[in-house]
Amino acid sequence: MKVNKKEMVKEYGMILLGNIILSIGVGLFIIPNKIISGGLAGIANALEPLIHIHPNVTINVLTIVFFLLGSFILGKKFALKTVMSAILYPTCLTIISSFADRISLTNNPILASIYGGACIGFGVGLVFRTGASTGGMDIPPLIINKFTGIPLPALVMLVDGLTVLLGIIVYNVEASLIGLLGVWVSSITVNKALTFGSHETKNVLIISKKYTEILEEIYKTLDRGATILSAKGGYTMEERPVLMIAVSKKQFPTLSHLVSHIDPEAFVIVQEAKEVQGLGFTYQEEI
Repeated sequence: MKVNKKEMVKEYGMILLGNIILSIGVGLFIIPNKIISGGLAGIANALEPLIHIHPNVTINVLTIVFFLLGSFILGKKFALKTVMSAILYPTCLTIISSFADRISLTNNPILASIYGGACIGFGVGLVFRTGASTGGMDIPPLIINKFTGIPLPALVMLVDGLTVLLGIIVYNVEASLIGLLGVWVSSITVNKALTFGSHETKNVLIISKKYTEILEEIYKTLDRGATILSAKGGYTMEERPVLMIAVSKKQFPTLSHLVSHIDPEAFVIVQEAKEVQGLGFTYQEEI
């Protein structure tokens, strides 16, 4: 697939912005407050009392080591997608951490875990949207997955779990519980960043004998298309059409009202659709 210059600039911009936000979360929240979160920052904080090396140095070294390891085992394609983050993240983190002593945003570990996790999740999500990787602790699960076939989500949870366990050993249970809060916030924010800008929609299935009237009203009132699916009643074994329509959340009340008005006995199934692409959603019809 050919990528034009505009798309390439946009992707590089998102990778840069993602790594800056990630570095803010780690450099201004996680490291200063010694939060035992997932990823390299959590490991670096957990190892500091044992090896007496500043977390910044540990993160920078491990980022390069994991990148080289991933490039060797996972191949050239992985290296090309990850090299930018492997350079940007340590650089941004070093610069931002230099301001940490002068910019003390919070000394509350719970707030630091929440806001740090939010920054990390949003930054990682932006990078993931380009199809690239932030490197670091994304790499060990990818390597293990390649040789074992164990699902990536399970491996990521295992790696984060081992980080938390290390935190319990070095610090205490409370420190690890605070770190888990950040991991949880981070996971939510990653998903939000990945779906940011997409249309919040509902996928609606309508079973009604008056489907033609409902279909006409949908065209006229909502200016939406619909798909007619063929179905068969499980009890009666009768053939019956099913209308499938995707509408925005703002349009759903109107759809619900018109269906109940035309046929109060209509059977309606409503599902959340995370993203819809196509005419009327991601692009408009040219007039």
